[in-house]
Amino acid sequence: MVKEKEYEKVIIVGIEGQREEQAFIYSFDELEQLVENAGGKVVARLSQKRERPDHKTFIGKGKISELKSLVDELGAQTVVFNHELSPSHMRNIQEVIDAKVIDRIQVILDIFALRAKSKEGQLQVELAQLSYILPRLAGQGVNMSRLGAGIGTRGPGETKLETDRRHIQSQMSDIKRELKKISAHRKRSREQRKESNVFQIGLIGYTNTGKSTLLNKLTEADTYEKDQLFATLDPLTRKFELPSGMQVTMTDTVGFIQDLPTQLIEAFKSTLEESMDVDLLLHVIDASADNLITQEQTVLSLLNELDMEEIPTLNVYNKKDLVDGPVKSTLYPNIIVSAYDNEDMETLKERVETEMKKIMKPYRLEIESHRGDLLVELRQQTLLQRQLYDDDKQVYFVEGYAKPDSKWLTK
Repeated sequence: MVKEKEYEKVIIVGIEGQREEQAFIYSFDELEQLVENAGGKVVARLSQKRERPDHKTFIGKGKISELKSLVDELGAQTVVFNHELSPSHMRNIQEVIDAKVIDRIQVILDIFALRAKSKEGQLQVELAQLSYILPRLAGQGVNMSRLGAGIGTRGPGETKLETDRRHIQSQMSDIKRELKKISAHRKRSREQRKESNVFQIGLIGYTNTGKSTLLNKLTEADTYEKDQLFATLDPLTRKFELPSGMQVTMTDTVGFIQDLPTQLIEAFKSTLEESMDVDLLLHVIDASADNLITQEQTVLSLLNELDMEEIPTLNVYNKKDLVDGPVKSTLYPNIIVSAYDNEDMETLKERVETEMKKIMKPYRLEIESHRGDLLVELRQQTLLQRQLYDDDKQVYFVEGYAKPDSKWLTK
């Protein structure tokens, strides 16, 4: 927990525009949560109803004056807009407001910089931050002097922010080269998993839906899980055993969010590649979320953008223990669970097997009695359903399901 005295005082600002009032409120609430996750404390919220942003200062003249008074009165160090600010908007607002002015995207990038643990994650965040900063270098003199610390500045650091455009472009090229190497290594690992015939499952979903908790409960892994946005950044793959004895892998990925910065989608494509080649996706949904439909639609549209919409998916409505009354489920096929209920986790494993059978192909084999090693392999690599021993023939008759490209289908 950040101590009270360490909080950065923040005022958040948004315009309702043409989105529904409820959607605007959810987005505004989410921004407050993002600010708190970045170590800030929201001391005021300022909103305005208008069709489109003011061409000069985003919010109108009257609201800018109101914002200036609020900053002075509350001693706020930072103003965060709930929309991406253009370089000229940022420049014009900064001329009036005596505080650091940033937008939603910078806060998201900041949280990613705080949470990235692996070298790849840190490089991806830095690349996203630099690509965001680049078009905003010109005319940022006032704001640059205030970007020395706090929300919106973690990652590249002050010295890098103040270097010239050419140096930043050079840095970006270096990072891209480094990421290419890491991505190639990742690709080789994925290809090895594919060649070894392992069935791969990917966890995807809106941020803070409980993906890491599910991974921990299913695989007994010890991953970072916390009730906060973007608790997981670096992809983690774990093996686990299904009720049939088959061994599969499960990969946890970064959570999606409304208005995810384009720079992050690009920068994190190599991370999300871990889920692009999976055989089955588990779309984890927070059943207790007030804006459940918005969260579902955000994930579905991002999957579409990442060309992942064709991957077979089981929708897992999690956190049923936090819901009063029946869970509202709109996506199918689905299952409703609580990650903290052991029976639910066993039921989920069984349901995963059911969904896997729809993707896999049935097989029937005869295994000679002295080939116990093949039986062990079958149990680990396929969904073994039946095993009968024929005394007369001294063979095992086995039936089950295997991946379409499995060696067991050619035997």
